[in-house]
Amino acid sequence: MLNTSGQVVHKYGDVSRETLDRLQIYVDLVLKWQPAQNLIAPSTIPDIWTRHVADSLQTQWSYPEARTWVDIGSGGGFPGVVTAILLADEPGAHVHMIESNQRKVAFLRTALRETGSRGTVHPGRIESVAKDWKHGSVDAVSARALASLDLLFQLSEPFTAAGAKAVFHKGQDFQREVNEATARWQFDMIEKDSLVDPMSRMLLFSNISARPE
Repeated sequence: MLNTSGQVVHKYGDVSRETLDRLQIYVDLVLKWQPAQNLIAPSTIPDIWTRHVADSLQTQWSYPEARTWVDIGSGGGFPGVVTAILLADEPGAHVHMIESNQRKVAFLRTALRETGSRGTVHPGRIESVAKDWKHGSVDAVSARALASLDLLFQLSEPFTAAGAKAVFHKGQDFQREVNEATARWQFDMIEKDSLVDPMSRMLLFSNISARPE
C-alpha cells in the first residue's frame, strides 16, 4: 500500500519518507474508524489518497511559512491532521483543530497521537471556541467542505482580524461564492488551480475585513 500511496503523493509534490509513513498511519486509522464514524464519504474510500490526502496536502503547501494553524470544522482531519503531519518536524509548529462532534474529537486526538504530530483538538462550536481564544497568535486558518465563503469569513474573523491568512478549498461554484462574499467583506485573494481536481480551486485570502455598514 505504501508504494502506491507514495506514488500518488509524489505525483503532486515531494514529501519525506517519514511524512509518508505518518500519512499511512493516518489513512489506516481513518479506514479502521470509518465503519463507526463515517469520517469520509463511503464512495471516496477507494480514492482516499487522491481525494482526501493529496487534496489536503495543498492546504499547508499554500502557506508553507505558516507555523501555527487553526483548522475549523475539522471532521475526520482533512486537512487539519494532514497539515499537522507535514509540520511534525518543524520546530514550534502547531495545528489547532476545532470540532463539535465528540466522537470525531476522540478520533482526531488519536490520529495526532498515533502519527506523532503536534496539535490540539478543541471540542465545541467554532463560534464559541474562536470567541474565547486564549491559545496565542495564529498564522493561518483552513477549512475544507465546510460552509459558504461568506460564512467561513464570519467563523474565522476572530483570527483573520488579528492578521491570520486563510486558505479554503472550493469547488466549481467558487466564483459565485466569491461574488456573494464581496457584498459584505473586503479581502485580497489568490486563486490557485487544485492539483487534484481541475474543477476545484484553492482560494488564499489575506487582509480580510468586514465592509462598513
